[in-house]
Amino acid sequence: MAGGLVALLDDVAALARLAAASIDDVAAGTMKASAKAAGVVIDDAAVTPQYLDGVKPNRELPIIKKISTGSIRNKLIFILPVILLLSEFLPQVLTPLLMLGGTYLCFEGAEKVYEKVRGKHAEKDAPAVEQGAGAEDQIVKSAVTTDFILSAEIMVISLDQVVDESFWIRALILVVVAVLITAVVYGAVAILVKMDDIGLSMTKKSSEFSQKVGKSLVTAMPKVMDFISVVGTFAMLWVGGHLILVGVHEFGFTPIHDFVGFLQGGVEDIATVGGLLAWLADTVVSLIFGLVWGLIVVFIVHVVLKALGKGHGKALGADSKNGPNKATVQTPVATTASDTSALVTENNAATATQGARTGDTTSTDTGTGPDHSNTGTNAGDDPANPGASSSNQE
Repeated sequence: MAGGLVALLDDVAALARLAAASIDDVAAGTMKASAKAAGVVIDDAAVTPQYLDGVKPNRELPIIKKISTGSIRNKLIFILPVILLLSEFLPQVLTPLLMLGGTYLCFEGAEKVYEKVRGKHAEKDAPAVEQGAGAEDQIVKSAVTTDFILSAEIMVISLDQVVDESFWIRALILVVVAVLITAVVYGAVAILVKMDDIGLSMTKKSSEFSQKVGKSLVTAMPKVMDFISVVGTFAMLWVGGHLILVGVHEFGFTPIHDFVGFLQGGVEDIATVGGLLAWLADTVVSLIFGLVWGLIVVFIVHVVLKALGKGHGKALGADSKNGPNKATVQTPVATTASDTSALVTENNAATATQGARTGDTTSTDTGTGPDHSNTGTNAGDDPANPGASSSNQE
């Protein structure tokens, strides 16, 4: 009996050691996977606050809660099972998936750089308070859709770091990563979007110190958001470029990857800073490669596909601010002194001429399309439109 009890205790101790080792593996794997996904995490934290532009302050946190719930659902219900099954039964597809995700990251980062250099920025939607009923649901839906793409990248990148672990350890690590990263991202978003409100509240305190701190917070937050956006852009290019570099190396194209190894080998033996310099060498090369790769994709999307009518934005010929086919808008003419009004269009020029005999009539034309012609007839010379015909019959 005593021998059986000792054997049982030995088994329990072995299981405890195994559990402790598994926990250590999960913790180590979680840190490794989370660190590699940092670029996407930073960009996610920078992108999400933009969806809250114009939202009433008392609705900001409830909306963030809804988005974070959608984000964790994306990761655990839709993305995690798929990538786990792929890693178990079709591991060869992981590298193409990583390269596809890396290409997306490079494109997003390069597009931001391209727009910054050109001084052109994507148009923002009207603030939520101007969008009417249902705007909040639309904000959540749009943010969760964007989060799905970023979450997929986070999970695939994280999986790549622990692909050698057993299936269940791998699954547990990814669950922890999903929950941890979602909490970090949306916790940071909640702090960021409420920081200016906190600062504004502090400016109303009686304490002079509180007022100064509050004013500093209100003034600093736009700059903080800009800084996070810049860091997110560089992080996307770095992570995306590294994924592409590793992918093309696995497919047999080795020169760039070998060059990175050469740079790292030349500095990693330097005392104290060797490891940092080796990391910087890999990061800088990956970032530059990611920018070049991304700009190629930007050119394809914005120039080649747009020329084919399948651009990243509206196709050619669509109604836009400066589009070639913008619709012509006709407005009613002003009332004359004798209270006679007329509507001047291209198809009733004769009627407008007859009506103009009763007094001064002005034709207002806001059309800007290239095919627009002004056929309105004015009584007297119009100095703003010297090309228009004039008819003044006694």
